[in-house]
Amino acid sequence: MIKKKRTLVTVGKKLLIVLAIAVLIGYCLLTIPALEKVLYPYPNQKIVEKYAAQYGVDPLFVVAIIREESKFFPQSQSHKGAIGLMQLMPTTAQSIAESLGDKKYTNEDLLNPEKNIQYGTWYLSSLEKVFSNNLILVIAAYNGGRGHVQEWIATGQIDPNNIRQEDIPFKETRDYVSRVLKSYQKYIRLYRT
Repeated sequence: MIKKKRTLVTVGKKLLIVLAIAVLIGYCLLTIPALEKVLYPYPNQKIVEKYAAQYGVDPLFVVAIIREESKFFPQSQSHKGAIGLMQLMPTTAQSIAESLGDKKYTNEDLLNPEKNIQYGTWYLSSLEKVFSNNLILVIAAYNGGRGHVQEWIATGQIDPNNIRQEDIPFKETRDYVSRVLKSYQKYIRLYRT
């Protein structure tokens, strides 16, 4: 009985050592930029950079939004009806089309990566203007709606001069802001030259 107990303890210690080594190797592999780029890819880079330059938005911010919105699946559709890479609502996209003078726009265009990125980047640019380039407010508005963020400011629920993520009233939006900021920082570290 004592011999069995010692054997189990020895096996348990060896298993813990192997597990610790595996965790350490995994951590080291994930901190190698080439492998991190697998988790933080940059598809549609030329399209993103084209419209980011045109509308004055950081392309790495755009790609962070795309990563968190659709995980880069151009055919994505949310349960709320948002469509495409940047998960635009059809009503928002229709309004953008009118602002851009795009008379040929249809909702099916949102499944086209180029059109979706163009409209989503234009929308981010418009939010940056409305919220004075305050990234937290821009991200919150992209997710929770411009009107909600403006209401939170007007009612004093959030202070735009001292915005803290934890002050955002919607949990889904708070979590979204956190994910986008994390992705954005990763993209800056991995792709900024």
